[in-house]
Amino acid sequence: MQAVRVGVVMGGVSSEREISLRSGAAVTETLGQLGYDVVPIDLGSGASALADLAGASMDVAFLALHGRQGEDGVVQGILEMLGIPYTGSGVLGSALAMDKLKSKELFRLHNVPTPPYYELRRSQTEALAEIHGSFGYPAIVKPRREGSSLGVVKVDSLAELSAAVENALQYDDSVLVERFVSGREIAVGLLDGRVLGAIEIAPRGDVYDFEAKYTPGMSDYFIPARLEATRITGVLKLAERAVEALEVRGAARVDLLVTEGANEYVLEVNTLPGMTETSLFPRIAAAAGYDFGGLCEAMLQSARLDSSCVRPHVVPRHAAPGELSTWEADGSFEDAGYAVVAARGRRGARSVQRSA
Repeated sequence: MQAVRVGVVMGGVSSEREISLRSGAAVTETLGQLGYDVVPIDLGSGASALADLAGASMDVAFLALHGRQGEDGVVQGILEMLGIPYTGSGVLGSALAMDKLKSKELFRLHNVPTPPYYELRRSQTEALAEIHGSFGYPAIVKPRREGSSLGVVKVDSLAELSAAVENALQYDDSVLVERFVSGREIAVGLLDGRVLGAIEIAPRGDVYDFEAKYTPGMSDYFIPARLEATRITGVLKLAERAVEALEVRGAARVDLLVTEGANEYVLEVNTLPGMTETSLFPRIAAAAGYDFGGLCEAMLQSARLDSSCVRPHVVPRHAAPGELSTWEADGSFEDAGYAVVAARGRRGARSVQRSA
């Protein structure tokens, strides 16, 4: 049997391209060391992206993309059309999580607490003072559909708000103005709905912005988070509710704020967490017992297609045959060069093996 051919999809055209390339390089190197047939794919745009994905002849796509046209359901939709299972959330979950406004609307619908906010569109900037009204300060300005905290600024006056909005509109035609909540920043890692743990982030500045995220020494991290056990339990359950509200699956990171009082707030859900040397998700997974290779393999095993529930049968290099006995085979057939074994599992999935 041939090795599983994994396309590690990275790069893209978003403002987070360089971070994505770092994530992709780390995953490519690790999966190669584990014996997988790895194809690094630096994704282009438009028709080029379609050609890049269709021409890779991969069994499964490991998505190491960040930002637009990678984390927002676009690439996921292409892979659905091509019939290539992929890691991370499906089209809907990816699109909802990338859109901060839609995320917050769903959080409210599902009674998931999130800081007060309002949307400001490019056409409304002249009425900013009137729209902001008594919303108050300090406030946080964010592009509506952007990641890695790009364009995120804390403001304390109308002048600062106006400048921050102008800056955020460089990334998107719509921005979110959110009430600043003083508290501890917590990130919770999940894999296929299972909580891995939580990490506390203590940025040296006021806000956990792009610089604080990707510059070593700009933030301190604590695992486990410095919270009482009962408080941690509540935070983890809240993260699960946030993921369910957005129909997110696979690997995910939920960002929250915990106040000194009794309040916890969900800020956002990240459906393709960073996999760099400074990324939070691998740190959380390491505390849960996953080395980086084990984490990459676990993420591969979570890959699937929304449209047909097909998942690639990725046998971990360190697994014994008995470890796969939870799958009960009930038939097989040959299709397009694959030996597809229909199996009854918790998700009603099929395991897919590359024929020799």
